[in-house]
Amino acid sequence: MDEQSKSIKRRFNDGSFHTRYLVGRGIDIGGGPDPIGQYVRVFPLMLSAQTWDIDKGDGDAQFMHGVKDNTYDFLVSSHCLEHIVNPQEAIYNWIRIVKPGGFLIVTVPDEDMYEGGVFPSRWNDDHKHTFTIHKDKSWSPASINVLDLLIKFSSQINIERITLVKDFYRNPEVFKHFQEEFDQTMTPNAECAIEFVVQKKEIDNEREEKSIGDT
Repeated sequence: MDEQSKSIKRRFNDGSFHTRYLVGRGIDIGGGPDPIGQYVRVFPLMLSAQTWDIDKGDGDAQFMHGVKDNTYDFLVSSHCLEHIVNPQEAIYNWIRIVKPGGFLIVTVPDEDMYEGGVFPSRWNDDHKHTFTIHKDKSWSPASINVLDLLIKFSSQINIERITLVKDFYRNPEVFKHFQEEFDQTMTPNAECAIEFVVQKKEIDNEREEKSIGDT
């Protein structure tokens, strides 16, 4: 519930979001009713953020049809990737539409905190994958290691940070004697997520010119 707005509270206290990540003109993939664009005045260097959402008729975020390469200064997506059939193809296209030097800020639910050992998800039956930062083995048959996913794009991106976000999360094992397990993201404060920030690599003009000359 309003995951983007919940993330704004902590991002506001992180100078990198003010001066590095949310800078220029961006796009919010799956922004729906809670777009980051509503916080343009909160982050003074963020000029705009277009909302791309399938419910608005914008099309499948896996492909980003109609969006040209190197269009946006930054891309934000909050709790959208888990709904996509092929997250690897989505990341490929999200990188494609960001300018060299621009940033992708992506948040997905953490499988242990959110799904809690159960898949298909009890809390959202549209989830097609679960996510973990990295494990040797997951209980989930649809688990994706975020680190492994990003390493596949090492030639295109620099990994800036991968963060386990558990603000106001209450471990069900600790609280099981006091309350039944429930979807904590439906509360106004709790986050059960993995957030990663990557930067699209700058074009190496010298290497590109040499490559063109060799042909």
